[in-house]
Amino acid sequence: MTTEHALTAHGLRKRYADLPALDGVDLQVPAGGIHGLLGPNGAGKSTAVKAMATLIDFDAGAVRVAGLDVRTQARRVRERIGVVGQNPAVDEILGGRQNLVMFGRLYGLSKIDARRRADTLLAQFDLTAAADRAVATYSGGMRRRLDIAAGMIVAPAVLFLDEPTTGLDPRARNEVWRSVRGVAEQGTTVLLTTQYLDEADQLATGITVLHHGRVAASGTPDALKRQIGGDRVSLALAAGEPLEPLADRLRRAVGAPVTVDDDARRVTVEVGAAVTGLAAVVRTLDDLGITPEDLQLRRPTLDEVFLALTDKEAGR
Repeated sequence: MTTEHALTAHGLRKRYADLPALDGVDLQVPAGGIHGLLGPNGAGKSTAVKAMATLIDFDAGAVRVAGLDVRTQARRVRERIGVVGQNPAVDEILGGRQNLVMFGRLYGLSKIDARRRADTLLAQFDLTAAADRAVATYSGGMRRRLDIAAGMIVAPAVLFLDEPTTGLDPRARNEVWRSVRGVAEQGTTVLLTTQYLDEADQLATGITVLHHGRVAASGTPDALKRQIGGDRVSLALAAGEPLEPLADRLRRAVGAPVTVDDDARRVTVEVGAAVTGLAAVVRTLDDLGITPEDLQLRRPTLDEVFLALTDKEAGR
């Protein structure tokens, strides 16, 4: 990569009938690493990917990928990117190697080069042992890794990954996560769209949160977490132990917001500075003679960040 940013978008807008799917999105993705594009269903993530990957036209704005203008240099952009959509693109009747050779030929590689590239990718994505089996016999994680391998045929500067682990079990998700990290380590910039905030927390070095087609926030995972305060102490109480009296005492002792989850029987207090805040919580428990079933000191999660951002935008 010779450009400072692998991908930039300014004022990106797209409407479907009277509904704005993208409403002035600005995005800057540095070259290298993994950037997460987060949001719930309907936030505009997939529409943004399609617009930036030349798959749909957009109504207004400007997009550059790998230093190239998406509108005026679309063919050259397509030569520099890989796209892995939500739905599998591989043929289940063919084997893994046959699929990758086919994709290589579609990208204009010679037969020999397509076979060499296929073998390289099968090894990279740990699929060599299953290379000649029909894809219909693959597990969900194997199929998804083959999909990503197909998107890497041309060693792209930018790889768009749209919801790569939807529907996968935890083991398969971990397999895909390892593959995505491997792609970034090879020098390809990855734009990852996901509604799983823990996935972005695991993978992304930078994050942009979309909500109703607009950017709600952007930054590193740690920077976004700091926006909604410091550390939290979360306490789980035994059945029958009243939650509200403890919550009231903690509010006075710590002087910070306290939330109560009746279903999980948890009281969570924002302690700011971890050491002094934790000490105040422990003193309060001791004064009340309460021994919690569980006590955790933790940073805010991206789920909490997202809820805080979207609640604020909704005026709650």
